[in-house]
Amino acid sequence: MRRRGGAEAVEHGNGDGSGRAAEGRAERPRRGWLGWCPRLRTVLLQLLLMYISVPFLVRLFPVILTKFVFLNFMAFPFFADLRQPALLLNNTISLYLPTEPGVTVGIWHTVPGSSGTEARGREQRWFEEALADAHPIIIYLHGNGGTRAASHRIQFMKLMGAAGFHILALDYRGYGDSSGHPSESGFTTDVLALYDWAKARSGNSSIIFWGHSLGTGIATNVARKLQEERGVQVDAVVLESPYTNIRDAAANIPITKIYRQFPGFEYLILDSMALGNMFFRNDENVKVLACPLLILHAEDDTVLPPQLGRQLFETARRAYKDKSKVKLITFPEKLGLGHDYISSNPELPTLVKDFLNMK
Repeated sequence: MRRRGGAEAVEHGNGDGSGRAAEGRAERPRRGWLGWCPRLRTVLLQLLLMYISVPFLVRLFPVILTKFVFLNFMAFPFFADLRQPALLLNNTISLYLPTEPGVTVGIWHTVPGSSGTEARGREQRWFEEALADAHPIIIYLHGNGGTRAASHRIQFMKLMGAAGFHILALDYRGYGDSSGHPSESGFTTDVLALYDWAKARSGNSSIIFWGHSLGTGIATNVARKLQEERGVQVDAVVLESPYTNIRDAAANIPITKIYRQFPGFEYLILDSMALGNMFFRNDENVKVLACPLLILHAEDDTVLPPQLGRQLFETARRAYKDKSKVKLITFPEKLGLGHDYISSNPELPTLVKDFLNMK
């Protein structure tokens, strides 16, 4: 009886144990999934709240938008020594220009390739005097991220320097090794100071404002200010990958795509650009200008679509009395130039010189 009972007990115990084990194995996956569900719901709810709150935060605190427009914290390439441009670019020195009390901007000066041999080992004084050598001078105004050492900007300086241009490429206040904090009005002050500095040294050499992306709005701001307040007409303005105004640019750039169907997108985000003192009115500025104006846009630009460049061209052409002073050049999609790489097109110097009637 004891054996049978013991055996029975053992058998009964084995049966219950194996059943519970099997049942546990069967339930584990379900418990794991159910355990994840609350976490997943929490994460999705947090993402939804963030998505909804951003437009309202932007409206309440427009300064947030400046962080997206002025990407000065993205100081790529991160390890470039801006004081030593010769490590990346021939015939170039770095100089520093005070533009107002408390603000000094960093500038690279590349001399024309024909002066390359003579430029070796020269000090800043020689480079300044070289500005009067009759070669045209480009004041290059870059886009909203990185520094003057970005690869496509170096490519531009190499290409146009080899073609016989002086290049003065600055980092706006708050960018690169320039002091101060970014603002539209501050950028205008910086570029005006550089223009005056170059004009005082250039003799009869022509000076061209060349803006890329965000820099196009800075170029036309300064050209308009010179014309309206001083009666001075810059020799030419070149706008590479431009926009009509910063509001239209914000409505088209990829980062705002997820909010374009959001109720109140225009009021909460686009209208807040003005509250943050950001306008960059290319479309209004070109109505005032009278200098030669060249617009360059790639058909495959996915950051600022080419229709913005076309709209800007049409606005300028309607306003200009001398229609021959306004030209739009588009680059076909097959070239793959996109938003940043028009400067890699070897035909660019010829296109520019032809427009400006330069040899």
